[in-house]
This record gives sequence, structure tokens and C-alpha cells, in this order.
Amino acid sequence: MAPAEGVRAPTATSDNWTARALFTVAFLGVTAGVQMSDRGLQSILLSAIQKSFAVGDATIGALQGLAGVLVASAIAVPIARLADRVSRKRVLFGLIAGWVALMALSALAPNFPLFFIGRAASGVTEFAMIPIVYSLIPDLAPERHRVAANLSFAALMAMGASAGFYFGEGIVQAGEAMFAFDAEPWRKGMLLLAVAGIPLLLASLLTADPRRGVVASDDPVSISLIGFLRERWRAVGLFVGVAGSLMIAVQALNPLIALALERRYGAPIMVIGHALGIVTLLTSLGSLPVAGFLDQMLRRRFGLAARPMIMGGGALAAVPCVVLLVTATHIDMALVFVGLFLFLTCIANALVPTILQDLTPEALRARSFAVWSFVVSIFCAVGPVVAGAISDLFLGGYLLTAIAVTAVPALLLSVACATRSARSGPA
Repeated sequence: MAPAEGVRAPTATSDNWTARALFTVAFLGVTAGVQMSDRGLQSILLSAIQKSFAVGDATIGALQGLAGVLVASAIAVPIARLADRVSRKRVLFGLIAGWVALMALSALAPNFPLFFIGRAASGVTEFAMIPIVYSLIPDLAPERHRVAANLSFAALMAMGASAGFYFGEGIVQAGEAMFAFDAEPWRKGMLLLAVAGIPLLLASLLTADPRRGVVASDDPVSISLIGFLRERWRAVGLFVGVAGSLMIAVQALNPLIALALERRYGAPIMVIGHALGIVTLLTSLGSLPVAGFLDQMLRRRFGLAARPMIMGGGALAAVPCVVLLVTATHIDMALVFVGLFLFLTCIANALVPTILQDLTPEALRARSFAVWSFVVSIFCAVGPVVAGAISDLFLGGYLLTAIAVTAVPALLLSVACATRSARSGPA
């Protein structure tokens, strides 16, 4: 099938992997996974963090949304612009070093404002890294393996995110055993995770720094970000509506669900973290082959409309999961609905990087991913901030209900945008 109007043919690459390219993709996935694990760890430590700093649900929602996503992705845009101009390997080395230092700062912060700043700044290194990696993959992976490389990188990130939940108790206990100074256990757990980044920093010196592909159509208009957005404004706008609304729902639940389940069912937070680690891993990894199969099958019949159809279908199917979550009478039942919700929304999001790689000029790739991350992160921040505020101001601390009130309208809006996108076709 020929590329649709406005969609670029990918850069031609070798038919076979090189050993260094394969190592680089694997290393970047592991590194991103370790970085993402701090979000899972922080989620199961929210109750302890909340007690340490004596803050409410609205403040915790701001921490998970504004510090964790919005601030980070905003500053990631100029970093990605830098990566489009200089050695991406050097930029990645600096980001890993920054993450190690800022994780340590967060762990030792004496007050909440400094902790907030440390978490926001460490999030910058995480969010800036992902667009650069997705700009590297087409220059490292053989074209026939590009989708598989994208999905493998996403799988390694998912494994890291789930590890933060699953091994949270072990990380905290190991931190207490390693660090003899007097401090709260959650601080030592975060500090131990920072130390784990040092071997990754050294290993980054062995990665490849491939030359950027050059395509004849990279004329001055196509390599202008403003020109690109003007040319593709309709498709980009609908895509942002689909993905952004979906992320409001996902982020209303994901960073707050451990605290909500602890409060609703009175289960120990480390038990909840262990269960969420398993759920996150299985749903994230399980969704990737399903998304790949659906994309391959549906594109034969519907062409480019297949991907918004997959996103809209996942969002629509996730609505009853959120509704049933509120009515669950036991934590095991609640975890089943959480797992279904995460599985369906992961399917909806799995192929987004491939769409952007196809649409974006070579010279804009890292910036386009960074700008996309920032725009979507605005929606991501809305989820936990709104859910936390609703819980505090209107529902008297019923956080699980507040999550549902935030997520359901967002999912329905995502479905509406996906339907419009599928019907309109390529702009």
C-alpha cells in the first residue's frame, strides 16, 4: 500500500540488525524502564509521603500530575530540539546523569516544595529521553523490524513501571539495610533507586550514535515545525483529542489507584503494590501483541482509519471497567477491573509512536515527539489534579469515586474524537 497523502515513507535502513544497534535499543529500553520504576515506587509510597509532608489529596494530585508529567514534558521540548541538532548519545548521557542526581535530591528533600521541585526535574530527564529514543529507533532498526523495536522498547518501559509497584517493598527494605543514617524508609528506597542508575550511566558509553537519515523531501517547509503543523493541523488536532482525552482517564487512575485502594479497602499498601506490579506488567506486555495483531488485521481493510478505530474501541470498552470499579465490594474484584482498564487503554495507546514516526520529517522527529508529549501531558496532568481536587472538595476523600467521575467523561470524549478521525481519513 502506498503511503497516504502527508505520510512520509520511512527512511531505508539495512535489512539486518547490527550487534551495537541491538544493544543500544535494549539498553535504552532497560534504562527507560528503571527510570519509569520510580513512578511506580512513588505511587505506592504516596501514603507515607503524604504523612511526612502533611499534605492533602489535591496536593498529591498536583504532585502526580503537574510535577510528574506537565512540568517535565514542557522542559523536555527544548532538550529534544537540542537532540535534533547535536549528538543524541551525549544528550542521553546527560539525561541519565541528571536523573541520578535528581532522584537523590528528591529522596533527601527536607520539605515538600523542594521534594516537588526534585520530582518535577527528575521527570524532565525521563520525558526528554523517550522522544529521543523514538527518534533513534528508525536510524537503528531495520525497517521491517521498526514496529517490533518500538513495541519492544515500550515493553521494557512497562516492565520497569510494574517493577516499581511489585518490588516497592523490597526496594524500601534494601534501602534501609544499605543506608545506616536516620531517615524515613521511603526516602531510603528512593535513594537506592538513584544509586541503581550509576551502572546505567557507565553502560551508556557503549551505545551507538547513528547518523540521521536524510530524505529528499526534507525541504525548508517540511523541516519547519510550524509548517508541518499547518500542513497537518486537522489530523494532528484529532489525534491530540483522541490521545489527550484518553490520557486524562488513564492518569486519573494510574498514579492514584494505590492510594485509593488502600483507603477504600484498608489493605496494606505493600500488598497493593505487589498486586499492581503484576497487573501492570501483564496488561502492558499483553496489550502489545494484541495491538500489533489488530493493527495488521484492520489496516488491510480500513487502511489508515484502523489506528483511530483501535484507540476509540479501547477507550469505549474501558468505560464499564471504571464504573464497575466503583461498585467492587472486594479488593480482588477491584484489581480485576483495574487490570481490564489498563489492558484496554494500553491497546489504545500502543501504536502511537509508529504513527508519529511515519508522519514526522527526519529533522523534526525528536522535537515532534517532545511537543506531542507536552501537549498530551497537559491532559495527563488534568487527570490526577481534577480527581484529587474532586476528592478533597466534593466527595470527602472518596478518591476511587473521584477517579471514576474524572475518567468516564474523558473516555467518551476520546471515543468521539476517534470516530471523527476514522471517518475523516488522512488530512
